[in-house]
Amino acid sequence: MLIRPRLATALAMALPLLLAACGDLPEPFIGNPGATARKLAVPLTPRLAVPIPTDALLPDSAAATLADALANALQANEVPAVPGRVKATDWRLATRAEQRGATVVLVFTVFNPKGEDQGTAEGAPVPTDAWAAASPVTLQQAAAQAAPGITTLLTRIEAARQKADPNSLFNRPAKVMVTTVTGAPGDGNDALTRQMKTKLSGLGPVVQDTETGADFIVQGQVQLAAIPDNQQRVEIQWIVRTAASDERGRVVQLNNIPAGTLDHAWGDVAIVVASEAAGGVNDVLLRQSGREPGGEPARDSDAQSVRGQGGTPALQGHDSGAVRPTSSK
Repeated sequence: MLIRPRLATALAMALPLLLAACGDLPEPFIGNPGATARKLAVPLTPRLAVPIPTDALLPDSAAATLADALANALQANEVPAVPGRVKATDWRLATRAEQRGATVVLVFTVFNPKGEDQGTAEGAPVPTDAWAAASPVTLQQAAAQAAPGITTLLTRIEAARQKADPNSLFNRPAKVMVTTVTGAPGDGNDALTRQMKTKLSGLGPVVQDTETGADFIVQGQVQLAAIPDNQQRVEIQWIVRTAASDERGRVVQLNNIPAGTLDHAWGDVAIVVASEAAGGVNDVLLRQSGREPGGEPARDSDAQSVRGQGGTPALQGHDSGAVRPTSSK
């Protein structure tokens, strides 16, 4: 089927693809867009313990408040941090305070479960008088300011670990199963599934027909809704999950078309849709593998929107959990 030029143009100039990620974090994190300046980060560990610091120039009660504030601030950055006792399998965030002139600077060190120093980050200077007063507001502000830097440090640590592991996703193509699309009228389910497999495979991932050994599962879902003027709104979501069903991102396409246009054969429409979406899906896979689109290691700097036609944002990302579990298959 040849699609009408008007429809082809509408599909090729699809509305911005929206990428969002959530995972196995508590309910408040589901759908949380996170800090828009940050990209999807590489998962690191199952849990980051934040024990009460003993060298923070604070009384015991204020030190406990600081630990809670740090854990909460890291959770707001989608890091599953937990205040209190350190378990044997935990990564650990050690906190100490240094007097520097008329200010106090917090220094944070990340240790792996073996107790090995993995790196250090610093917070912003706080006036000594304010730190000595140890008000909850001051402690919470210090924690909130430090959380992005700690998150970046965690991302750097994991990028180094992935790069050093020859079997990690950093050093090999992701193995992906594209499941059958659901919800499309006509032959859309089969056509979209077939085209996504073809287009995604051409971008580098190993596309396979079974879940066995797959690093990620891609599921396409189509929804149609009637709108005025005899039109239909078509929403196509491409959801990326790990083999353990942990959602890591999704690409959403929206288009308005004349009602009934896709009731039969999708033809070239499926090709255009898959071509547009496959790049966004591949970006999710790359970032979850510790790399930026183009094959470079994930950067620590602010995220850059992937640009679509006409320079409009085609894909935007956010942190998917800087310390969420991952496998090294």
